[in-house]
Amino acid sequence: MWPCQVHASTKCTVITKIDTTAVALSFAATDKGILPDRMIGRLAGAGAILPSADFVPEQIQPASLDLRLGEIAYRVRASFLPGPRTTVAERIDELKLHEITLGDGAVLETGCVYIVPLMESLALPPDIAASANPKSSTGRLDVFTRVIADGTRGFDRIQAGYHGPLYIEISPKTFPVLVRVGSRLSQIRFRRGNALLDKTALAALHMLERLVDDVDADVGEGVAVGVDLSGFGPNGLVGYRAKRHTGLIDVDRRAGYAVAEFWEPIAAREDESLILDPDEFYILASKEAVQVPPDYAAEMVPFDPLVGEFRVHYAGFFDPGFGYAGAGGRGARAVLEVRSREVPFILEHGQIVGRLVYEKMLARPDKLYGQGIGSNYQAQSLKLSKHFRA
Repeated sequence: MWPCQVHASTKCTVITKIDTTAVALSFAATDKGILPDRMIGRLAGAGAILPSADFVPEQIQPASLDLRLGEIAYRVRASFLPGPRTTVAERIDELKLHEITLGDGAVLETGCVYIVPLMESLALPPDIAASANPKSSTGRLDVFTRVIADGTRGFDRIQAGYHGPLYIEISPKTFPVLVRVGSRLSQIRFRRGNALLDKTALAALHMLERLVDDVDADVGEGVAVGVDLSGFGPNGLVGYRAKRHTGLIDVDRRAGYAVAEFWEPIAAREDESLILDPDEFYILASKEAVQVPPDYAAEMVPFDPLVGEFRVHYAGFFDPGFGYAGAGGRGARAVLEVRSREVPFILEHGQIVGRLVYEKMLARPDKLYGQGIGSNYQAQSLKLSKHFRA
Protein backbone atom coordinates (compact mmCIF):
# COMPACT_ATOMS: atom_id res chain seq x y z
CA MET A 1 0.00 0.00 0.00
CA TRP A 2 1.01 3.60 -0.49
CA PRO A 3 1.99 5.52 2.64
CA CYS A 4 -0.72 8.02 3.58
CA GLN A 5 0.27 11.60 2.75
CA VAL A 6 -1.52 14.56 4.32
CA HIS A 7 -1.89 18.21 3.35
CA ALA A 8 -3.45 20.57 5.85
CA SER A 9 -6.49 21.09 3.62
CA THR A 10 -7.01 17.55 2.32
CA LYS A 11 -8.55 14.40 3.73
CA CYS A 12 -6.14 11.48 3.93
CA THR A 13 -6.95 8.41 1.84
CA VAL A 14 -5.08 5.19 1.22
CA ILE A 15 -5.27 3.55 -2.19
CA THR A 16 -3.88 0.38 -3.65
CA LYS A 17 -0.57 0.80 -5.43
CA ILE A 18 -0.66 0.44 -9.21
CA ASP A 19 1.48 -2.39 -10.53
CA THR A 20 4.95 -1.25 -11.60
CA THR A 21 6.31 -4.71 -12.26
CA ALA A 22 9.47 -4.58 -14.35
CA VAL A 23 8.05 -6.49 -17.31
CA ALA A 24 8.56 -5.09 -20.80
CA LEU A 25 5.40 -4.12 -22.64
CA SER A 26 4.93 -5.94 -25.91
CA PHE A 27 2.45 -5.07 -28.64
CA ALA A 28 1.23 -6.48 -31.92
CA ALA A 29 2.21 -4.46 -34.98
CA THR A 30 -1.38 -3.24 -35.34
CA ASP A 31 -1.80 -2.13 -31.70
CA LYS A 32 -2.43 1.62 -31.52
CA GLY A 33 -3.80 3.80 -28.79
CA ILE A 34 -3.37 5.64 -25.49
CA LEU A 35 -1.73 3.64 -22.70
CA PRO A 36 -4.03 3.10 -19.66
CA ASP A 37 -3.06 3.33 -16.01
CA ARG A 38 -1.63 -0.17 -15.55
CA MET A 39 0.54 0.15 -18.67
CA ILE A 40 1.86 3.48 -17.39
CA GLY A 41 2.83 1.66 -14.20
CA ARG A 42 4.51 -1.02 -16.27
CA LEU A 43 6.41 1.61 -18.25
CA ALA A 44 7.79 2.95 -14.99
CA GLY A 45 8.65 -0.54 -13.76
CA ALA A 46 10.55 -1.23 -16.98
CA GLY A 47 12.57 2.00 -16.66
CA ALA A 48 10.86 4.00 -19.42
CA ILE A 49 9.64 6.53 -16.83
CA LEU A 50 12.34 7.53 -14.34
CA PRO A 51 10.97 9.37 -11.28
CA SER A 52 13.44 10.85 -8.81
CA ALA A 53 11.10 9.71 -6.00
CA ASP A 54 8.38 7.08 -5.75
CA PHE A 55 5.02 7.90 -7.28
CA VAL A 56 2.44 9.30 -4.85
CA PRO A 57 -1.25 8.37 -4.50
CA GLU A 58 -3.42 9.26 -7.49
CA GLN A 59 -0.42 10.35 -9.58
CA ILE A 60 -1.28 7.73 -12.19
CA GLN A 61 -4.64 8.65 -13.69
CA PRO A 62 -6.81 6.46 -16.00
CA ALA A 63 -4.99 7.63 -19.15
CA SER A 64 -2.20 9.92 -17.93
CA LEU A 65 0.53 10.53 -15.39
CA ASP A 66 0.72 13.68 -13.28
CA LEU A 67 4.13 15.37 -13.46
CA ARG A 68 5.75 16.78 -10.30
CA LEU A 69 7.82 19.90 -9.82
CA GLY A 70 11.45 19.47 -8.85
CA GLU A 71 13.53 21.50 -6.42
CA ILE A 72 14.49 24.62 -8.41
CA ALA A 73 12.52 27.17 -10.46
CA TYR A 74 14.50 29.32 -12.90
CA ARG A 75 13.11 32.77 -13.66
CA VAL A 76 13.96 33.37 -17.31
CA ARG A 77 13.76 36.40 -19.56
CA ALA A 78 11.41 34.82 -22.08
CA SER A 79 9.75 31.63 -23.15
CA PHE A 80 11.80 29.49 -25.54
CA LEU A 81 12.13 26.22 -27.39
CA PRO A 82 15.53 24.50 -27.38
CA GLY A 83 15.53 23.42 -31.03
CA PRO A 84 17.00 20.18 -32.40
CA ARG A 85 20.64 20.74 -31.36
CA THR A 86 20.24 22.28 -27.90
CA THR A 87 19.26 21.10 -24.45
CA VAL A 88 16.85 22.93 -22.19
CA ALA A 89 19.57 23.24 -19.54
CA GLU A 90 21.81 25.08 -22.01
CA ARG A 91 19.04 27.54 -22.83
CA ILE A 92 18.30 28.08 -19.14
CA ASP A 93 21.96 29.01 -18.57
CA GLU A 94 21.68 31.61 -21.33
CA LEU A 95 18.34 33.11 -20.24
CA LYS A 96 18.00 32.73 -16.47
CA LEU A 97 17.67 35.82 -14.28
CA HIS A 98 17.71 34.04 -10.93
CA GLU A 99 16.93 30.74 -9.20
CA ILE A 100 14.21 30.00 -6.64
CA THR A 101 14.37 27.03 -4.28
CA LEU A 102 10.89 25.52 -4.13
CA GLY A 103 11.38 23.38 -1.01
CA ASP A 104 8.28 23.69 1.16
CA GLY A 105 6.88 26.57 -0.89
CA ALA A 106 7.71 29.53 -3.12
CA VAL A 107 5.57 32.16 -4.83
CA LEU A 108 5.51 32.42 -8.63
CA GLU A 109 4.46 35.93 -9.68
CA THR A 110 2.11 36.89 -12.50
CA GLY A 111 3.65 38.14 -15.73
CA CYS A 112 6.84 36.11 -15.19
CA VAL A 113 8.15 33.01 -16.95
CA TYR A 114 9.65 30.17 -14.92
CA ILE A 115 11.28 26.91 -15.99
CA VAL A 116 11.23 24.02 -13.51
CA PRO A 117 12.94 20.63 -14.01
CA LEU A 118 10.39 17.90 -13.35
CA MET A 119 10.84 14.90 -11.06
CA GLU A 120 10.03 12.57 -13.95
CA SER A 121 12.39 11.93 -16.85
CA LEU A 122 11.90 9.50 -19.74
CA ALA A 123 13.66 6.67 -21.56
CA LEU A 124 10.85 5.80 -23.97
CA PRO A 125 10.82 2.74 -26.23
CA PRO A 126 11.05 3.55 -29.95
CA ASP A 127 7.33 2.89 -30.48
CA ILE A 128 6.00 5.05 -27.60
CA ALA A 129 5.52 8.82 -27.86
CA ALA A 130 3.97 11.24 -25.37
CA SER A 131 2.06 14.50 -25.12
CA ALA A 132 1.42 16.81 -22.18
CA ASN A 133 -1.27 19.22 -21.06
CA PRO A 134 -2.03 21.33 -17.97
CA LYS A 135 -4.17 19.66 -15.34
CA SER A 136 -7.76 20.88 -15.15
CA SER A 137 -7.19 22.72 -11.89
CA THR A 138 -4.13 24.45 -13.34
CA GLY A 139 -6.03 25.75 -16.35
CA ARG A 140 -8.90 27.00 -14.19
CA LEU A 141 -6.41 29.19 -12.28
CA ASP A 142 -5.16 30.76 -15.53
CA VAL A 143 -1.71 29.33 -14.93
CA PHE A 144 -0.20 28.76 -18.36
CA THR A 145 2.05 25.69 -18.44
CA ARG A 146 3.87 23.80 -21.17
CA VAL A 147 6.22 20.82 -21.00
CA ILE A 148 9.57 21.04 -22.77
CA ALA A 149 12.01 18.27 -23.72
CA ASP A 150 15.57 18.48 -25.02
CA GLY A 151 16.04 18.94 -28.75
CA THR A 152 12.39 19.67 -29.49
CA ARG A 153 10.76 22.23 -31.78
CA GLY A 154 7.34 22.13 -30.10
CA PHE A 155 5.81 22.36 -26.66
CA ASP A 156 3.97 19.48 -24.97
CA ARG A 157 5.09 16.91 -27.54
CA ILE A 158 7.68 14.23 -26.84
CA GLN A 159 8.83 12.11 -29.74
CA ALA A 160 8.86 8.31 -29.66
CA GLY A 161 12.05 6.91 -28.19
CA TYR A 162 12.96 10.13 -26.32
CA HIS A 163 15.60 9.70 -23.60
CA GLY A 164 16.13 12.68 -21.35
CA PRO A 165 14.78 15.08 -18.75
CA LEU A 166 11.48 16.94 -18.79
CA TYR A 167 10.91 20.57 -17.84
CA ILE A 168 7.82 22.67 -17.35
CA GLU A 169 7.35 26.29 -18.31
CA ILE A 170 5.05 28.08 -15.84
CA SER A 171 3.57 31.53 -16.35
CA PRO A 172 0.80 32.62 -13.94
CA LYS A 173 -1.46 35.03 -15.84
CA THR A 174 -4.00 36.22 -13.25
CA PHE A 175 -3.22 34.96 -9.74
CA PRO A 176 0.20 34.59 -8.06
CA VAL A 177 0.56 30.95 -7.00
CA LEU A 178 2.36 29.14 -4.23
CA VAL A 179 4.04 25.93 -5.40
CA ARG A 180 6.47 23.47 -3.84
CA VAL A 181 8.50 20.39 -4.64
CA GLY A 182 6.05 17.72 -5.77
CA SER A 183 3.26 20.08 -6.85
CA ARG A 184 1.45 18.69 -9.89
CA LEU A 185 0.51 21.23 -12.55
CA SER A 186 0.73 19.18 -15.73
CA GLN A 187 0.06 15.66 -16.96
CA ILE A 188 1.45 13.42 -19.67
CA ARG A 189 -0.16 10.82 -21.93
CA PHE A 190 1.68 7.98 -23.62
CA ARG A 191 0.57 6.59 -26.97
CA ARG A 192 1.55 4.00 -29.53
CA GLY A 193 0.88 4.98 -33.13
CA ASN A 194 -1.99 7.17 -34.28
CA ALA A 195 -5.35 6.17 -32.83
CA LEU A 196 -7.22 9.40 -33.50
CA LEU A 197 -10.76 8.71 -34.71
CA ASP A 198 -11.51 10.03 -38.19
CA LYS A 199 -14.88 11.48 -39.22
CA THR A 200 -16.43 8.11 -40.00
CA ALA A 201 -15.25 6.38 -36.82
CA LEU A 202 -16.23 9.35 -34.65
CA ALA A 203 -19.71 9.51 -36.16
CA ALA A 204 -20.15 5.77 -35.56
CA LEU A 205 -19.04 6.12 -31.94
CA HIS A 206 -21.45 9.01 -31.43
CA MET A 207 -24.32 6.96 -32.84
CA LEU A 208 -23.45 4.18 -30.40
CA GLU A 209 -22.63 6.17 -27.26
CA ARG A 210 -24.14 9.68 -27.70
CA LEU A 211 -20.91 11.58 -26.97
CA VAL A 212 -22.90 14.79 -26.41
CA ASP A 213 -26.55 15.25 -25.48
CA ASP A 214 -27.35 17.50 -28.45
CA VAL A 215 -29.58 15.70 -30.97
CA ASP A 216 -28.18 17.98 -33.69
CA ALA A 217 -24.54 17.51 -32.66
CA ASP A 218 -21.93 18.68 -35.14
CA VAL A 219 -19.63 15.66 -35.48
CA GLY A 220 -16.84 16.13 -38.03
CA GLU A 221 -13.11 16.28 -37.37
CA GLY A 222 -14.19 16.47 -33.73
CA VAL A 223 -17.36 16.92 -31.70
CA ALA A 224 -18.30 20.61 -31.73
CA VAL A 225 -18.65 22.21 -28.29
CA GLY A 226 -20.69 25.39 -27.81
CA VAL A 227 -20.82 27.82 -24.90
CA ASP A 228 -23.82 28.00 -22.55
CA LEU A 229 -24.94 31.57 -21.87
CA SER A 230 -28.50 30.76 -20.82
CA GLY A 231 -27.65 30.60 -17.12
CA PHE A 232 -27.05 27.94 -14.44
CA GLY A 233 -28.70 27.57 -11.07
CA PRO A 234 -31.15 29.83 -9.26
CA ASN A 235 -29.00 32.93 -9.87
CA GLY A 236 -28.73 32.34 -13.61
CA LEU A 237 -24.94 32.45 -13.67
CA VAL A 238 -23.17 31.94 -16.98
CA GLY A 239 -19.65 32.13 -15.63
CA TYR A 240 -17.01 33.96 -13.64
CA ARG A 241 -14.51 36.67 -14.51
CA ALA A 242 -11.23 36.67 -12.60
CA LYS A 243 -10.45 39.63 -10.38
CA ARG A 244 -7.09 41.34 -10.51
CA HIS A 245 -4.74 42.23 -7.64
CA THR A 246 -5.85 39.32 -5.48
CA GLY A 247 -4.00 37.29 -2.88
CA LEU A 248 -2.00 34.24 -3.83
CA ILE A 249 -3.35 30.71 -4.29
CA ASP A 250 -1.63 27.62 -2.91
CA VAL A 251 -1.98 25.09 -5.73
CA ASP A 252 -2.02 22.17 -3.27
CA ARG A 253 -4.75 23.58 -1.02
CA ARG A 254 -8.29 22.34 -1.62
CA ALA A 255 -11.42 24.32 -0.77
CA GLY A 256 -9.29 26.92 0.93
CA TYR A 257 -10.45 30.15 -0.71
CA ALA A 258 -13.64 32.19 -0.87
CA VAL A 259 -14.96 32.60 -4.40
CA ALA A 260 -15.77 36.30 -3.89
CA GLU A 261 -12.14 37.13 -3.12
CA PHE A 262 -10.99 36.00 -6.56
CA TRP A 263 -13.97 35.91 -8.93
CA GLU A 264 -16.74 38.16 -10.16
CA PRO A 265 -19.92 36.18 -11.01
CA ILE A 266 -21.51 36.89 -14.39
CA ALA A 267 -25.30 36.68 -14.70
CA ALA A 268 -27.10 35.71 -17.88
CA ARG A 269 -28.27 38.52 -20.15
CA GLU A 270 -31.66 38.60 -21.75
CA ASP A 271 -30.12 38.27 -25.20
CA GLU A 272 -27.91 35.35 -24.03
CA SER A 273 -24.67 37.00 -25.09
CA LEU A 274 -21.44 37.94 -23.36
CA ILE A 275 -18.86 40.56 -24.32
CA LEU A 276 -15.34 39.33 -23.60
CA ASP A 277 -13.15 42.21 -22.48
CA PRO A 278 -9.59 42.28 -23.81
CA ASP A 279 -7.00 40.39 -21.75
CA GLU A 280 -9.53 39.16 -19.18
CA PHE A 281 -9.93 35.57 -18.00
CA TYR A 282 -13.30 33.80 -17.79
CA ILE A 283 -14.63 30.48 -16.58
CA LEU A 284 -17.62 29.37 -18.68
CA ALA A 285 -19.25 26.03 -19.44
CA SER A 286 -20.26 24.10 -22.51
CA LYS A 287 -23.86 23.99 -23.69
CA GLU A 288 -23.53 20.27 -24.26
CA ALA A 289 -23.10 17.59 -21.64
CA VAL A 290 -20.27 15.41 -22.90
CA GLN A 291 -19.05 11.94 -22.11
CA VAL A 292 -15.95 9.86 -22.79
CA PRO A 293 -16.65 6.09 -23.04
CA PRO A 294 -14.31 3.74 -21.12
CA ASP A 295 -12.33 2.58 -24.17
CA TYR A 296 -11.53 6.12 -25.37
CA ALA A 297 -9.77 9.28 -24.28
CA ALA A 298 -10.57 12.78 -25.52
CA GLU A 299 -8.87 16.14 -25.86
CA MET A 300 -10.21 19.64 -26.42
CA VAL A 301 -8.61 21.03 -29.57
CA PRO A 302 -6.70 24.26 -28.72
CA PHE A 303 -7.63 27.73 -29.86
CA ASP A 304 -8.89 27.86 -33.43
CA PRO A 305 -8.40 31.30 -35.01
CA LEU A 306 -11.50 30.73 -37.14
CA VAL A 307 -13.88 30.90 -34.17
CA GLY A 308 -12.90 34.29 -32.76
CA GLU A 309 -10.39 36.43 -30.93
CA PHE A 310 -10.05 34.27 -27.83
CA ARG A 311 -8.40 31.11 -26.60
CA VAL A 312 -10.44 28.29 -25.07
CA HIS A 313 -9.36 25.52 -22.72
CA TYR A 314 -5.81 25.53 -21.47
CA ALA A 315 -6.30 22.04 -20.01
CA GLY A 316 -7.49 19.76 -22.76
CA PHE A 317 -7.33 16.12 -21.54
CA PHE A 318 -10.56 14.24 -20.81
CA ASP A 319 -10.01 10.81 -19.26
CA PRO A 320 -11.95 7.62 -20.00
CA GLY A 321 -15.14 7.71 -17.96
CA PHE A 322 -15.50 11.50 -17.85
CA GLY A 323 -19.24 12.18 -17.84
CA TYR A 324 -19.91 8.47 -18.38
CA ALA A 325 -23.02 7.13 -16.63
CA GLY A 326 -21.26 3.92 -15.61
CA ALA A 327 -18.67 5.99 -13.73
CA GLY A 328 -21.17 8.27 -12.02
CA GLY A 329 -21.13 10.99 -14.65
CA ARG A 330 -24.47 10.97 -16.53
CA GLY A 331 -22.95 13.59 -18.84
CA ALA A 332 -20.79 16.46 -17.65
CA ARG A 333 -20.24 19.96 -18.97
CA ALA A 334 -16.84 20.85 -20.32
CA VAL A 335 -15.66 23.82 -18.27
CA LEU A 336 -14.09 26.37 -20.59
CA GLU A 337 -11.10 28.49 -19.61
CA VAL A 338 -11.45 31.49 -21.88
CA ARG A 339 -9.00 34.34 -22.39
CA SER A 340 -9.87 37.13 -24.79
CA ARG A 341 -7.28 38.65 -27.11
CA GLU A 342 -6.60 42.29 -28.00
CA VAL A 343 -10.13 43.32 -28.97
CA PRO A 344 -13.56 42.92 -27.33
CA PHE A 345 -15.47 39.95 -28.70
CA ILE A 346 -19.16 39.02 -28.41
CA LEU A 347 -20.02 35.42 -27.62
CA GLU A 348 -23.54 34.14 -28.36
CA HIS A 349 -25.30 31.26 -26.62
CA GLY A 350 -24.46 28.00 -28.36
CA GLN A 351 -21.56 29.49 -30.35
CA ILE A 352 -18.97 26.83 -31.15
CA VAL A 353 -15.79 27.50 -29.19
CA GLY A 354 -13.87 24.26 -29.65
CA ARG A 355 -13.96 20.62 -30.64
CA LEU A 356 -13.40 17.40 -28.74
CA VAL A 357 -11.29 14.83 -30.57
CA TYR A 358 -11.31 11.20 -29.46
CA GLU A 359 -8.58 8.55 -29.45
CA LYS A 360 -8.78 4.82 -28.84
CA MET A 361 -7.26 3.41 -25.68
CA LEU A 362 -4.87 0.47 -26.01
CA ALA A 363 -6.94 -1.15 -23.26
CA ARG A 364 -9.65 -0.13 -20.83
CA PRO A 365 -8.18 1.45 -17.65
CA ASP A 366 -8.43 -0.37 -14.34
CA LYS A 367 -10.08 2.74 -12.89
CA LEU A 368 -12.27 5.16 -14.81
CA TYR A 369 -12.50 8.88 -14.14
CA GLY A 370 -14.79 9.35 -11.15
CA GLN A 371 -14.37 5.84 -9.73
CA GLY A 372 -12.72 6.34 -6.36
CA ILE A 373 -9.58 8.10 -7.63
CA GLY A 374 -10.17 11.60 -6.30
CA SER A 375 -11.72 12.96 -9.51
CA ASN A 376 -12.80 16.53 -8.82
CA TYR A 377 -15.02 17.32 -11.79
CA GLN A 378 -17.22 14.30 -12.49
CA ALA A 379 -20.87 15.23 -13.21
CA GLN A 380 -19.83 18.89 -13.13
CA SER A 381 -21.78 21.86 -14.38
CA LEU A 382 -20.29 25.36 -14.16
CA LYS A 383 -17.49 24.82 -11.65
CA LEU A 384 -14.40 26.64 -10.48
CA SER A 385 -11.22 24.78 -9.58
CA LYS A 386 -10.96 22.59 -6.48
CA HIS A 387 -9.16 25.40 -4.63
CA PHE A 388 -12.40 27.35 -3.98
CA ARG A 389 -15.13 26.64 -1.46
CA ALA A 390 -18.44 25.67 -3.04
